[in-house]
Amino acid sequence: MRLPRQGIAAERKSGGEARTRPKRLHDSEGLYLEIAPSGGKWWRLKYRVGGKEKRLSLGVYPEVSLAKARGRRNAARDLLADGIDPSEQRKAEKQAAAGRAANSFEAVAREWYGKQAHIWVPHHAADVLRRLESNLFPEIGDKPIAEITAPMLLAAVRKIEHRGAYDLAHRVLQVSGQVFRYGVATGRCERDPAPDLRGALTPHKGKHQAAVTPNELPALLRAIDGYGDVGDKLTGHALRLLALTFVRTNELIGAEWREIDLDSAVWVIPATRMKMKTEHVVPLSRQAVEILHELRAVGGGSRYVLPGRNPDKPISNNTMLFALYRLGYKGKMTGHGFRAVASTILNEAGFRADVIERQLAHCERNEIRGAYNRAEYLPERRKLMQQWADMLAALAQGAQVIPLQRKTK
Repeated sequence: MRLPRQGIAAERKSGGEARTRPKRLHDSEGLYLEIAPSGGKWWRLKYRVGGKEKRLSLGVYPEVSLAKARGRRNAARDLLADGIDPSEQRKAEKQAAAGRAANSFEAVAREWYGKQAHIWVPHHAADVLRRLESNLFPEIGDKPIAEITAPMLLAAVRKIEHRGAYDLAHRVLQVSGQVFRYGVATGRCERDPAPDLRGALTPHKGKHQAAVTPNELPALLRAIDGYGDVGDKLTGHALRLLALTFVRTNELIGAEWREIDLDSAVWVIPATRMKMKTEHVVPLSRQAVEILHELRAVGGGSRYVLPGRNPDKPISNNTMLFALYRLGYKGKMTGHGFRAVASTILNEAGFRADVIERQLAHCERNEIRGAYNRAEYLPERRKLMQQWADMLAALAQGAQVIPLQRKTK
């Protein structure tokens, strides 16, 4: 029997003669090596099914050796002996592999992420993707989502725990649950195994943003009123506005004059700057409007309500936090703490929970509902914000009890 490698050597010796058609060097039982005019070499198997001649590719020479090509030939002939067309079998296997890839955990997770990312602020979207890519995709990303069990998911998350990142492990498990629930909804898996792991991870107490208690608020307000003695006036105004509006710190820092209508006493924060990507309306109390008029007078023409040393940029994220440190509230109060204390006091005073939640911008995740709700409860919210401002003024002036006793109507 003439071996293909011998034929190849002979082909090289012949040289010079131009060929326009592939040359075939036959081995046995239908196996041959096809040499293209360009020099490429492919193993192929010739066989018949139902009286029809067919060919099957078995790989490229020399990556696939003669011995390996013969093994593949034998496997294909075994299928033929069982009445299976090896070409059709290969197509079915490719389709199955493509289906597994399309329904892998990574594929489903990226599809879910694509549906959600547009409603998140950029840094949160980046955090979610990083948690998936760094922690879950290397462990279970290539596995069909329908085949992932609770023990498999636990093994992946425990690798995070072993690094001592207990809080991250819980966050990654939470994200995985959202992916699995999306997989259930889209018919790629039957259930979410994440709840089965409840209690399986090392408990971790989340770190909450520091906030004063309602009883400690009067002293804080008086300290802020005296901030001019230890810091700059603009930062003092920033702290007062944060207390009056209880928006998120980043929302206040990035505020621009074009968002604010002082005549109508309203501040409309665009969706692009909101955590939930939904436009938010902040009714402005008389006290807030007075502070804004003062800020406009000293702003130097900057488009920002709170310009930094460079008027083309706002104050930094740490400006108000460090101001609270200077007032003696390090570890006791943060910018976010104003939201917590406002929520506590207003709920205890009997204001409607729906009105408070809307003013805190705890928006509906449904973007259509959110579009209609930007001004929901606005008359009640105007009353709430003015009563809140009046209460803060009274406490700053020495009131001993919180003067909020009635519900909004």
